[in-house]
Amino acid sequence: MAFFERLVSETEADRAQLLSAPIIEKVFRGDITPDHYVAFLAQAYHHVKHTVPLMMAVGARLPEQQEWLRESIAEYIEEEMGHQEWVLNDIATCGYDKEFVRTSRPAVATELMVAYAYDTIARGNPLGFFGMVHVLEGTSINLADKVAGAVKTTLGLPANAFTYLVSHGSLDQGHVQFFEDLMNRIETVADQEAIIHACKLFYKLYGDIFRSLSAEHGIPLAGE
Repeated sequence: MAFFERLVSETEADRAQLLSAPIIEKVFRGDITPDHYVAFLAQAYHHVKHTVPLMMAVGARLPEQQEWLRESIAEYIEEEMGHQEWVLNDIATCGYDKEFVRTSRPAVATELMVAYAYDTIARGNPLGFFGMVHVLEGTSINLADKVAGAVKTTLGLPANAFTYLVSHGSLDQGHVQFFEDLMNRIETVADQEAIIHACKLFYKLYGDIFRSLSAEHGIPLAGE
């Protein structure tokens, strides 16, 4: 069994637990408001802005024998640069104050997920970070288009209010294939176990973010 296939198989139950979050069920029932969507975007901003710094930290921790992986991380960094601004622009398009979000504190669940990512890289095996990549991108590719479509239908927001979601949906298939090929080159058992362990925890931590989302987010409308 290729490692990527094993990664998917051994974390399937954890993924199902994330997808059972009430807010996801509410989306597909059409039981959401713009406040729910903006609450999601606000927390997305607070973890997406760490993606590039986290990848830089991984690259710095890799030994010379994994130079091939450092080169792949450099490609990721180039692709992910500035995505947090897409999130803020979506918030602005929804009519909310993106600068308020920029300077706000993340929810506790978001802060804990980001902190665990940094800790995994600094204190544990830096390759554990790929568990986070799998959770965020794997969840995105399966949910983003469906969620964007459901939210658009329910809320009637303009298409350019969904640039972050759509960019991480079907258009991101090539990126996901790149990740799968990369994982299948990870042969060391310790590295594989570190990725699987971290992936399981990231599914829980990311699920906690969804479970903490509330329409009572306190983000003002633009101009207020």
